Amino acid sequence: MDFMTPLTWADALAIRAERPDAVPIAGGTDVMVEMNFHRRRPGVLLDLTRIGDLTTWAMDGELLRIGAGVSYTRLIEELGDRLPGLAMAARTVGSPQIRNRGTLGGNLGSASPAGDGHPPLLAAGAQVELASVRGTRLVPIDEFFTGPKHSVLAPDELIAAVWVRPADGPEQFSKIGTRNAMVIAVSSFSLALHPGRRAVGTGIGSAAPTPRRAAEAELFAAGQLPWDTLAALEPSVARRFGELVAAAAAPIDDVRGTAAYRRHALAVLAQRTLTWAWRDLCG
Repeated sequence: MDFMTPLTWADALAIRAERPDAVPIAGGTDVMVEMNFHRRRPGVLLDLTRIGDLTTWAMDGELLRIGAGVSYTRLIEELGDRLPGLAMAARTVGSPQIRNRGTLGGNLGSASPAGDGHPPLLAAGAQVELASVRGTRLVPIDEFFTGPKHSVLAPDELIAAVWVRPADGPEQFSKIGTRNAMVIAVSSFSLALHPGRRAVGTGIGSAAPTPRRAAEAELFAAGQLPWDTLAALEPSVARRFGELVAAAAAPIDDVRGTAAYRRHALAVLAQRTLTWAWRDLCG
């Protein structure tokens, strides 16, 4: 196995172009697990930890550009007030040690249906910045995932950053697992309210071949929420929202839960997060 450690982003992209079989590694919280369990034995590891540009974030106009190497811990500590849904999800990831090492870009690169960072990015309408020696492109997050652990990432591309608008309303994230910590989600759900444009964003995790939005549920909630009066949320609206979220999923039976349980859990999570977010909005 070759181990390559570029010092600049240009060098990393050049190596990726020459060796498309190279596996990028930053925190290593996914890659090393697969190697330790002999699920993967790459010919080349491409170490991105020395590229400082990947570990920065900044406002660019009205959007946040978050480098792919920003860790979960930094998402919580430095961006929790701007991206509360993503920070909530980051707090559920592994242990403090894993949150210190794991990165937003690594989570996206693994493209797991159960990735904790994916539902909040879907709910917020994020874009993924992909780069290669050929140039850079932005991919909407709901077009990024193509199948279980597969994405639109080309063999010569690397994830450079995520672009996302800071929250303009309450956000929520909730997941259920087989225990309270250090656990892969049985199902997860994220919600973002956008009162300025009377819109609702959603993200479903671990209940379909890819993370996905619940588009019909979004339209229903946007049309039913009492934006003008900020009156109390009708239980029937929350219940129907949960039903539509569950209907948008395509879960399977596996060792962590049955498809029926995942649908039920999603309905409950959706009702709760909508209730919590609406309560936050109403003060």
